[in-house]
Amino acid sequence: MTKVTLEVARQVDLDTATGVSVVSAPGIIEPDGQFNAEIAAARGYRAQAKAVNTLRAYTSDWSQFEGWCDERSLDPLPALPEAVATYLASLAVKGKADTTIGRSLAAIGWRHRQEGLSAPVQRDDRMVIADTLAGIRREAKARPSARKAAITARELAAMIAAAEGQGTRTIRDRAIMALGLAAALRRSELVALELRDVEMVNKGLKLTLRHSKTDQEGEGQVIAVPLGKTLKPVELLKAWLSVRGGLEGPLFYQIDPQGRLTDLPMSDRSIARLIQKYAGRTGLDPEMFGGHSLRAGFLTEASRNGATIAKMQEVSRHKKVEVLLGYIRSTELFDDHAGKGFL
Repeated sequence: MTKVTLEVARQVDLDTATGVSVVSAPGIIEPDGQFNAEIAAARGYRAQAKAVNTLRAYTSDWSQFEGWCDERSLDPLPALPEAVATYLASLAVKGKADTTIGRSLAAIGWRHRQEGLSAPVQRDDRMVIADTLAGIRREAKARPSARKAAITARELAAMIAAAEGQGTRTIRDRAIMALGLAAALRRSELVALELRDVEMVNKGLKLTLRHSKTDQEGEGQVIAVPLGKTLKPVELLKAWLSVRGGLEGPLFYQIDPQGRLTDLPMSDRSIARLIQKYAGRTGLDPEMFGGHSLRAGFLTEASRNGATIAKMQEVSRHKKVEVLLGYIRSTELFDDHAGKGFL
C-alpha cells in the first residue's frame, strides 16, 4: 500500500454529494488502486448519509436562496450571516412555516459544506442568524396553528366514493387515500413506496417503509394493514395493482392528462392536491385538508375507538409519545368533562 502524504489526503474531497475527486500535484504520489476503491466507498457511504427526500428538499431550498441572492446582487457562496438572516426573515414575511425556514437554513449550511466552506452560522459572531430565527419562532408560536385538519373515516369513505368510475386515475386515487389513512402514512412515505414494499398476507398486507422521517438510518419499519370492512384498503390497493402491473418501481405512478400511466413517481405535493380535490367534491373546505390529514385521521379515529397508545404508535411510528397525546387530547376534550355534572 502506497503511503499517501497529508497533501494528497487533503485533496480528497469527501464533502460533495456528487463525487470524490483526487487532485494530483507535482511531486505527489498518486494513490493506488486500493486507495481509490476506499475513496469510492467513502463517497458511497456519504451519499447515503441523508435520505433522498431530504437531499431533494435541500437542493430545492438552495436553488431558491441562490435565486434570492442573485436578485439582490449578493454572493450565495460564501453567504454573509447578515444575508442569510435577511433571507430567513423574507421567508417568514411570506408566511412560510417554521419548519420550512429551519430546513432552508440547514440547506444553506449543507451546500457550504459541500463546497468546503464554513456554514454561515459558524461565522456568525454576532449571532444575527440565531437571533433572527429565535424571533421568527417566537412569533410563530403566537400565531394560530396552521395544521391541516384530520380526515375522519366517514369523510374519507365519502371522498373515496367521490372518485367514481374505473379509470386509471380514480383507481389509483382510491388506493392512495385508503392506504394513506390505514397505514398512517406521511405524504413523503406514500410517494417513496415501491412495489417490493407490499406483501399480501391472509389478514391483509404488510407494508415496508425503508426510509421515513423517524427512521433516517434506513433500518426499515413494517406496518400491518388489515383487510378492513368499511374503507377496505387492501381491496382498493389490489385493484390498483391489477392496473399498474408487476413492473418493479414506485408503487404509485403519475398519470398523464389522457389517463395513461407514466414511468414517473408521484410527488409529495401531488398527494396534497389529490386530497384537496376529493375533499372539495364532498362539500368539505379543501383548504382545511392536506397530505397530513390522512395520517392525522388514522390517529384521531384510533383514539376515538379506544386504541392504546402502544398500538397507535406501532402504526404511526412516532418516537415521542407527547405527539400522540396531542391527537388523543383533541378527541377527548369533552369526555368526562369536569363541568359535566353541573353545567
